[in-house]
Parts: sequence; C-alpha cells; structure tokens
Amino acid sequence: MNKIIFTEEFCRPENLYPFTLTRQIQDIRVGILTIREKWEQWLGLNSFDKNEDDYKDLSRSVHIDTTVGEDVCFLIHSNLLPSQKLVSAIKKLKDGEFIATSSGEGIVFRITKNEIKGRHKIKVGKAIPFDESINTINYPWNIFQLNDQEIRNDFSLLTKRRKSAMISKTNRVTNSAQVFIEKGAKVEHSIINADAGPVYIGKNAEVMEGCMIRGPFAMCEGACLKMGTKVYAATTLGPYCIGGGEIKNSVLFGYSNKAHDGYLGDSVIGEWCNMGAGTTNSNLKNNAGDIRVWTPEGEKVCGIKCGVMMGDYSRTAINTSINTGTVIGVCCNVFGNDLTPKYIPNFSWGDDGVQRYEFDKALADIANWKNLKMKIVSEDEVKILKYVYEHY
Repeated sequence: MNKIIFTEEFCRPENLYPFTLTRQIQDIRVGILTIREKWEQWLGLNSFDKNEDDYKDLSRSVHIDTTVGEDVCFLIHSNLLPSQKLVSAIKKLKDGEFIATSSGEGIVFRITKNEIKGRHKIKVGKAIPFDESINTINYPWNIFQLNDQEIRNDFSLLTKRRKSAMISKTNRVTNSAQVFIEKGAKVEHSIINADAGPVYIGKNAEVMEGCMIRGPFAMCEGACLKMGTKVYAATTLGPYCIGGGEIKNSVLFGYSNKAHDGYLGDSVIGEWCNMGAGTTNSNLKNNAGDIRVWTPEGEKVCGIKCGVMMGDYSRTAINTSINTGTVIGVCCNVFGNDLTPKYIPNFSWGDDGVQRYEFDKALADIANWKNLKMKIVSEDEVKILKYVYEHY
C-alpha cells in the first residue's frame, strides 16, 4: 500500500516550541485539520512518521528502509501545507523524483525500494521545480497567521460534493451557502455571518443561544460555544474544545477550554489547557510596535499582533492578565497578581517560573482534567511528559 512518511529532519521543530515538545509538527492543527489530516485527505493515503531517534518516536514511527517494501512512499516535510497546485505536481512525480522550491530545497520525494541505498541513505534523481508559492509552519505565530486561509482550504476540501445539515430557522444567517453543519451538530438562536469567509460546524458540536459568529470560523467534532460568545474571523476550536467570551484569530488544538468572559486574540492554545474565568490576553503593544516573542534560539519579531502561545496541559487562574506575545510552556499552572512575564518555563507553578510543579502532582492534575472529558492519561503521554520534565 502506498503511504506518506513525514519527516521533521529539515524543519527545525525546536522553533515551534512549546507545541513540538509534545507532538510532531505534522500533528499541529491549523485551519480545520491537522497537517497530517490535510495530506491524508489530499493524497488519499495513510501516513507514518520517519523515525527520528528521539522521545517522540511512537507507534507510527518507521525506518524508511524497512517500510518501503514494494510500495511507493511520499516523503514530505512535516511543516509543509498542501495546496491544489502542489498536490497536482506531486501526483505527476515519477519514482526517484522530488519537488524542489525555487531555492532548490527538496520538500516532497517519491521513493521506492530502488532509491534506498542503506539505513540512512536515500538517493533521488531528478528535481522537479515548483515555482508557485508554498506555505510552511516555521514558528508558532505562523499557525494563527495562516489560519484564515487554511480554514478556507479545509472547508473546500471537506465539503466538496457534500450537503450540509439543515440550518435551524431560529438562527440569523448571511450567505448560508458558505455554512456547513455536520451531522448531530446543534445550532440555535445565533447570528452567523459567512460573507467574509466560510463557517464549519463539526459533528456533534453545539453553538448555544446568542452566539455571534463571523467567518472564516471552524469548530471541530464535539466542540461547544457557550451562550453569547463573540467569535471573530480566522478562529478554530479543535475537537471537544469549549469557547466563550470573545475570541479572534486564534487556534485551540483540542480538548481545551476558554469557556468564560475575557479576550483571546491572535493566539495558539495547545491540548488540555484551561483558561480561568476572566483570563484575557493582550495582542497589541500600547505603542503599536513590533512584538518580540521568546524562542529557544532567541527573541524573534513576529509582527504587530501576537497574543499567547500556550503549551499542552497548561492552565490559568481566574482573571489572569497575559502579556503581549507571551509563551507559556507545557504543563504550567499560571497564577499571580500582575501581568504575566513574556516567558513561563515548562512545569511552572505560578507565573514567575521559580517554583516547579512536582511531576507526580502534575500527572494527577492532568488525569483529573482528562477525566472531565472521559479520557485517561496514556502511557505515551507519561513517557513524553517525563522526558520534557527532565530535559526541558
């Protein structure tokens, strides 16, 4: 069976901190789908991950030389986003050929057993130039910056030749042709404006009464918008997330809660996070100047709009005020009286990064939060979190 194999090797996953501490780049959500899900949909193939000899090698990780067999494998850079033109070019590749950018960088390779020369040796032949623009996720802020376009792309992909469920007459809808409601979703007594972009409501999701939604907007399976929520464009609620208050141009990966009043803008929230009531982030400096964001290789300018990048399993106390362009690590319990610092390390207890979460206590608290959504902590999660705790 032909397959996709993702590789992080040339994608510098460390620059996507804190999200790549607990997942591989291809499992980042942008738009409606994760990068992995996008490629699987576009190419109609199952995907695997190139074994990188690190702590994130799990059940899908494979060694290319032993997994190719008689199949064709498409080796794809993990941070690359698909497009119609790029997919068309990939489907025309012949064995041993690869797609090369205008700068000569190989980004997608068609490999058979004939190209395998050893455990870590692949010999490819002809480069196929691709001069069209491509989108890649290189830094965390790229996720919300590209979310508008990716919602549109995923909406077209997921709804092509499909019919939406009926939109209840209790709602006020503009441009209903750009609203798609999956089976089992509940949407009542709300205002939906899809003039500026599509609105996607996933399977068994719920939009409670009084919500105001402006597209492009997506909520995935089982997600919920609380009563009176205001949602601006380019926002994604991942599976089983809860949204409330005011949300703009933000991505919640999955199973996270921003359920109460407060503002979330130009931000990315990992999985299993919780924002206490009244939590609000700043996304614009008082002088409207460039925002510098902490990265492992030093501060980087990301533009004039940036809110918070929050790693998996982190939480804020009620009325937390989050500084512009803040990075919160994995499994932090954020509380304090002042505006948060711009960087909060992994497993912080409080917002000053001085006191550390005890690992067993952190796991117990994660288990409690997961139990609220009928999930348990897996062995893989424990393995990854233990490594992050000891090495980061």
